[in-house]
Amino acid sequence: MVAAYLDHNASAPLLAEARDAVIAALDLPGNPSSVHGSGRALRKIVDDARDAVAELAGAEAKQVVFTGSATEALTQAIVGGAKAFNVDRIVYCATDHTATSKAAEATGLPVTMLPVDSAGSIDIETLASTLEAADGSGETLLVSFAWVNNETGVIQPRGRIEALVGPSRHLLVIDAVQAFGKLTLDFAASATDMIAVSGHKIGAPAGIGALLVKSHCDNVRLVPGGGQEQGRRGGTEPVALIAGFGKACEAYPASYERAGVAVLGETLETGLKGMDSEVVIFGEGAERIGNCVNFAVPGIKNTVSMMALDLAGIALSSGSACSSGKVGKSHVLAAMGVTPELSECGLRVSFGWSSTAKDVELFLEAFEKVLSRHRAKSGAAA
Repeated sequence: MVAAYLDHNASAPLLAEARDAVIAALDLPGNPSSVHGSGRALRKIVDDARDAVAELAGAEAKQVVFTGSATEALTQAIVGGAKAFNVDRIVYCATDHTATSKAAEATGLPVTMLPVDSAGSIDIETLASTLEAADGSGETLLVSFAWVNNETGVIQPRGRIEALVGPSRHLLVIDAVQAFGKLTLDFAASATDMIAVSGHKIGAPAGIGALLVKSHCDNVRLVPGGGQEQGRRGGTEPVALIAGFGKACEAYPASYERAGVAVLGETLETGLKGMDSEVVIFGEGAERIGNCVNFAVPGIKNTVSMMALDLAGIALSSGSACSSGKVGKSHVLAAMGVTPELSECGLRVSFGWSSTAKDVELFLEAFEKVLSRHRAKSGAAA
């Protein structure tokens, strides 16, 4: 039984509004492309959800393309964008999600990986010099970056990146999975060409995401199919999942605000530092989103602490949850220059709409026991 769910960056619990919308849509037969009454009813559900996603993203409804996930959306943007615009090179950040790096690899094109500093902030000067070199050689670049890092919560300087790439002939793609519903996307007015977002990070069911696409990228396709999604993503739309996504977009911002996640994160960090002076908060020197705390206590491996916390009913992770459920090495922390020994101690706590002060209290109580056992064991060994 889960006493405290602290893994929202992996997946948020399903919002009641989203669940109700999914169930209601499942009761309707038909295909949203059909012209009969049932089909029109399904089409209205899809259209209403598209409006809700667009509203939350600061986009126009026609700019929203539903996909099966944010991974698919990023793949469509990167692989499809590289093909549609005859791109010569893919540029992305060293701390980006593997959905980006794998999509870049799938293009078969040369790749430039932008380094980050020890706090996880992107090296803007390297990006500027990469763009300058491309202009000199005539290369066309596709630049992609995650606005909010899924492991550390570090916020990349979107404004500075858009100022460099946006006005140029190069393409700009943003992975906004961890920013959606938390930060203002304002896609329609932005200098970004495409943005990928996910449903299940904001309380929608898993299996639904979206790619926000400017009109000049209408020919960026991955699944041609039967012309659904304005010809930009084929396949019969999963109406129930889309309905849940739309309702989550309507309900999530207020639910997230009520949870007061920034205060919860501050309380957790204060509690951790009060327990042990050696605690390390990864990304502490950079601007971070308030719902994510990635930390380590030297000497306590995450495999040990996660097992103990799980037995206490505390659900969290050691980083990305997209590695077949394994506790593996973090490429994010490695890119930040964190030693392998310290990286193996890393734990990620992430809050969301269902989080409470009680969750933080339960976590701190459970982790203090982990820390006490570690100290006792270390003292006995000495």
